[in-house]
Amino acid sequence: MSKISGKETKPEILVRKFLFANGFRFRKNDKRYPGKPDIVMPKYKTVIFVHGCFWHGHDCPAGKLPETRKEFWEKKISENVARDKRNKKELERLGWRVITIWQCELKNRKLRTQTLTELISNIHK
Repeated sequence: MSKISGKETKPEILVRKFLFANGFRFRKNDKRYPGKPDIVMPKYKTVIFVHGCFWHGHDCPAGKLPETRKEFWEKKISENVARDKRNKKELERLGWRVITIWQCELKNRKLRTQTLTELISNIHK
């Protein structure tokens, strides 16, 4: 697990390139905020997390737990989900809008286009 990178993932890079191409400016993995959000947009008081379905317990085929060491993985992923909820609640308490994009929402072109279009409208709310 130590070989698994927590930042600069392909989905993160894809979202950042899209935002930058559409004129948005942001900070990456800012340590000043709970959970070190993947993208911080101070101008819009918005943070974006780009979550991997497996590591953050998404209810989709990619989020399915392995059959081996079931107890270990259930504990590990449930702790990640609880931490994500705490971080989101704390950011909202501080007045930030929190947007979560799941890895599976960026898989195919049609779904990716829809997700990223909705992202822009959510930023401008």
